[in-house]
Amino acid sequence: MSRICYVNGDYVAEEDAKISVFDRGFLFADGVYEVTSVLGGKLIDFDGHATRLSRSLSELAMSSPVTRDELLDIHRELVTRNGIEEGLVYLQITRGAADRDFAYPADAAPGIVLFTQTKTLIESPAAKTGIRVVSLPDIRWGRRDIKTVQLLYPSMAKMEAKAKGADDAWMVEDGHVTEGTSNNAYIVKGSTIVTRQLGNEILAGITRNAVLRFAREAQMKVEERAFTVEEAEGADEAFVTSATTFVQPVVSINGSEIGDGTPGPVARRLREIYIEESRKAGI
Repeated sequence: MSRICYVNGDYVAEEDAKISVFDRGFLFADGVYEVTSVLGGKLIDFDGHATRLSRSLSELAMSSPVTRDELLDIHRELVTRNGIEEGLVYLQITRGAADRDFAYPADAAPGIVLFTQTKTLIESPAAKTGIRVVSLPDIRWGRRDIKTVQLLYPSMAKMEAKAKGADDAWMVEDGHVTEGTSNNAYIVKGSTIVTRQLGNEILAGITRNAVLRFAREAQMKVEERAFTVEEAEGADEAFVTSATTFVQPVVSINGSEIGDGTPGPVARRLREIYIEESRKAGI
């Protein structure tokens, strides 16, 4: 059965899912997106994603073609129509279609596209073995706090990491780690979890927010500050968080093992807590 997508007000088979060649998301990467994970057929952290979406739209002076309640209904309908028990819903809103011009069009209707993907989230092999990362220069634009669709450099960095025999890259600016190509980065030193503070340099991860809250509730110490690659190489543990990887251990950076080179207890415990709490709170 063909996957059902949502395109500008209509539910359509994926082979019929089309947008205009004049859509500014296609021409200028003039759009924003969110990815919401699905567990047991329920949406995880939907409110957080919807709130961040509103902020991204506001930062780009872009309007939404649907209300939050309508957006929730569309997500649920796609999950139902596509029979998604475990996976994700991808959402993208663009400024819409207009003749190509760098200046924003005055009358373009925002474009909206959603689709689903079935994906193994709980029993991810990488969560059991951990991933290897390399450090690369962060040469993205300065507003990484806006979740835009301009993802070319993160894609390039991911491919360079793979070419070096790693799984992902941690990007570095002014000597300090910003984030991964599609995740937030953490190290553990002693009993303290360290992750970069929020700002324009990184995305305010929805999973990041939840994991740090759960960590503090579990009486774990958290420091929100920048850390260096050298600190990471000498850390006891490291991990990343994102909507579709939850908490994923990092076992080496630039070829140097972190800790004993296996997923550490803090990352493992936080993953367990996150999955347990997310199952309870899914909508």
